[in-house]
Amino acid sequence: MLNTTSEPISLFAGRSNPDLALKIAQRLNLPLGQVTVKNFSDEEIYVSFEQSIRGHDVYLIQSTAPPADNWMELFLMIDAAKRASAKRITAVMPYYGYGRQERKDKPRVAIAAKLMANMLTTAGADRVLTMDLHAPQIQGFFDIPVDHLYGSSVLVEEIKWRNMPDLVIVAPDFGSVKRARAYAERLDAGIAIIDKRRPKQNVSEVMNIIGEVKGKNCVLLDDMVDTAGTLCSAAQALRDAGALYVMAACTHPILSGKAIERIQASEIGELIVTDSIPLTQTLDKIKVVSVADAFADAIDRIYADVSISGMFDY
Repeated sequence: MLNTTSEPISLFAGRSNPDLALKIAQRLNLPLGQVTVKNFSDEEIYVSFEQSIRGHDVYLIQSTAPPADNWMELFLMIDAAKRASAKRITAVMPYYGYGRQERKDKPRVAIAAKLMANMLTTAGADRVLTMDLHAPQIQGFFDIPVDHLYGSSVLVEEIKWRNMPDLVIVAPDFGSVKRARAYAERLDAGIAIIDKRRPKQNVSEVMNIIGEVKGKNCVLLDDMVDTAGTLCSAAQALRDAGALYVMAACTHPILSGKAIERIQASEIGELIVTDSIPLTQTLDKIKVVSVADAFADAIDRIYADVSISGMFDY
């Protein structure tokens, strides 16, 4: 796939998502580089590249889902690559953790998404490649280039393959309307919006449904599913409003707490997610599709100095 005659290239995987890293490397017809990442007895992280990367175009593949050690591991890999005289370092982050804390929504809170952007730059990253940021404006937190991919590159085809009539794409909140509208246009579907309020973190209450869902097949669409409370309550509300069938599609399957139990007991018939975060638990309702091709294509384009936006000329 790659023309590697211009300058050397190296791909390395952190420990957060080795399966996806291997798939990306296979798509690019490249081996994953040799790197030692381990913990000392006190859990402090140690990183050492076991091959020369002097003058290389280096890509470090690491999702930063919890625990926070995944972030620290990435910082140390970037720092080690910089000190090993890598020519360019790209942090390939299928999931950008701490992205939900992207604004000051109450007094005396941290804007963690900005802090993490600062730390990536300070560590020595020259570029960031990620997918479906929780808020697109996070790109503006960086003073280095950010290439932002979209889970729709695989999720739209999965939804289209099911060939559901009377399809309605449902935004679970007002912040997801733009994403839902983009999917609806590509799927020639209607759109609805869940009007909800959030009395406290990880808790949501459905107040109203904007749009016609009675007698429709509905797809709830979001960038991530964490505790699954929002999705499950929205699915129940849609069914109560007369929806024939409810499925959900989310890029990042965090699935913390009782998420699996909630999904199993919910009105969600199927949940489609990507492998941006590896699943720790499986469920018959959950279908995983890979984003390896999208990231491999993006790495190929970055390496060749070709526009990333060409990937989205649907």
